[in-house]
Amino acid sequence: MTAPLAKDSTALYDFPGPRTQQRHLVYGVISTLLILALVGWVVYLLFDTDQFTAAKWMPFEYKGIQELLLRGLGNTLRAFAFASVLSLALGAVLATGRLSDHRPLRWIATLLVEFFRAMPVLVMIFFIFVALKVQPLPALVAGLTLYNGSVLAEVFRTGVNSVERGQKEAAFSLGMRKTQVMTFVLVPQGVRAMLPTIISQLVVALKDTSLGYLITYEEFLHAGKLIASNLDYDLPFIPVVMVISPIYIGMCMLLSWFATWMARRQKRNPKTEAVDVAPAEPGTLLPRGVPPGP
Repeated sequence: MTAPLAKDSTALYDFPGPRTQQRHLVYGVISTLLILALVGWVVYLLFDTDQFTAAKWMPFEYKGIQELLLRGLGNTLRAFAFASVLSLALGAVLATGRLSDHRPLRWIATLLVEFFRAMPVLVMIFFIFVALKVQPLPALVAGLTLYNGSVLAEVFRTGVNSVERGQKEAAFSLGMRKTQVMTFVLVPQGVRAMLPTIISQLVVALKDTSLGYLITYEEFLHAGKLIASNLDYDLPFIPVVMVISPIYIGMCMLLSWFATWMARRQKRNPKTEAVDVAPAEPGTLLPRGVPPGP
């Protein structure tokens, strides 16, 4: 007779023992010390190269510089808002085409998804901006939408296909059409599986908005470049990076936190929790709404 497994263990891995836990603690302490040493070395280099002198941080006290940064941040958020909404819509359309029962529609959707996934996003942005002579903001949004929409299409398709096959077959056995099966059965159950990947791809879209400065779109990175390239401010390149980078990191962390919050809310939602119903006795007919007896 085998001993019962620990509560947090799985069929493949047992709960770590005292020696393993001690070894993991040592590894954690060593890793923490190495990271702190790396951070300390970077801070030392910054002080050694006089990156914290008042002359290099003085430009950020000017109202014009602050307005320039705020305007660039607003343009970044605007481009991200348009690109994220359009990418989700395009991804849903392409995923629907890939899941279609009509072969020509499925082939066309597959061709578009594979083409835009393989094409570098910067090439698409430049092509739309230069060849099609589109304004910077629409060109940036279009390039981000085509690339991220094609990636999200695969995320949606994988999420729908990850739902247990029996759910789909049971829905069809009840006489539901495919549209109803997708809308009321497959998509709601696949949302929880898709959500972390969707947010991760939106984080990629947010970071890719920085490519707008290559086509003269006045986004956040472009504003920092204007400040760093101004000779009157003694080229404060590193201070500009130290101001812009935490804001980008903060926005990405906010999206990740939102994904975690949504996942927890989905788990607590009673509509998404399974309800245990006792099976009916063979050969019995029950009135509608009356559960079977024990």
